[in-house]
Amino acid sequence: MSVTLPLITGIQQIGIGNEAVYDTWEWYRSHLGFNVSIFDEAAEAALMLPYTGGEPRKRHAILALNMMGGGGAEIWQYTSRIPQPPAFEPQLGDLGIYMAKYKSIDIARSYAALMNTNLLSPITTNPAGDKHFYLKDPFNNVIEIVESDNWFNENRSHTGGVYGAVIGVSDMEASLVFYKDVLGYDKVLSDTTGAFEDFVDSSQVSGNYRRAIITHSKERVGPFSKLFGSSQIELVKAQDKEVKKIFAERMWGDLGYIHLCFDIKGMDEMRAKCKSAGCAFTVDSGDFDMGEAAGQFAYIEDPDGTLIEFVEAHKIPIMKKIGWYLDMKKRDPAKSLPRWMLQAMGLNPKKSPVNS
Repeated sequence: MSVTLPLITGIQQIGIGNEAVYDTWEWYRSHLGFNVSIFDEAAEAALMLPYTGGEPRKRHAILALNMMGGGGAEIWQYTSRIPQPPAFEPQLGDLGIYMAKYKSIDIARSYAALMNTNLLSPITTNPAGDKHFYLKDPFNNVIEIVESDNWFNENRSHTGGVYGAVIGVSDMEASLVFYKDVLGYDKVLSDTTGAFEDFVDSSQVSGNYRRAIITHSKERVGPFSKLFGSSQIELVKAQDKEVKKIFAERMWGDLGYIHLCFDIKGMDEMRAKCKSAGCAFTVDSGDFDMGEAAGQFAYIEDPDGTLIEFVEAHKIPIMKKIGWYLDMKKRDPAKSLPRWMLQAMGLNPKKSPVNS
């Protein structure tokens, strides 16, 4: 297949800053099915200096997948400092990633399975016509569960992986251009303004919002595209209240949603594209090797400073128990990995109760 680089193959993961990496992973394994570890590593974050106070910082990170399909969760904890919460309780419309979206194969089933969690709403329908509901994890992160018909596997759990994110913005038009031109979200599923009864904890959310739910009109292609699947971004602008930046006066890696990461092919081409679009790389790793995974990563900022990560994988683990790692540099960038090979990544899940 002939393609033009750069190529976005899908949402690879959302970063979740937390205080206890294994406790956090246990909750996401047992409630949302993230039971496959791609890497589990303690190391030093030496390349994120613009966002870590100008100093390298020690951290422990786990990248976990749900093999139903969708993006992963990068569960990220500082080990050389105490991660800081926001100085205020973030509200809908505040600037940055306010919540993560996760896919549900059956919204009623998911709601029943998560009944013992901190539910924030009943099942309702959003302006794009999708059934959904909201909850909060034990670490104060707001979560949206959205019904979807896009799956890599079925019948393993009631939820899949990351479907997207809800992001607060200050200028809707500028943000729509950014997410369309840079990240390929060119299809508007809904763009409405008003007071919304289906919003998270609607009894506590007042005022008017402009709300745009966007997706990509073209099916994603590339090595992991079948596993990551389609995705949505929901942009929210508060119309009649003052908003704050969720990560103001804090570091990347502090508590909350720290970034949204896209798996790509063609880092050199992406670097040129972002520079041309006025959002040049703020972090550019060059080649990295984390032992279990290797490649390149880079960061840009959306118009409000929300961090977007790009990762180009050069080496990935297929079956770690037998030392099988795949060299990605030798493969056609537009061709999906064989289904059996993607399935093999999930053959050695972390043992934990998984949702049913």
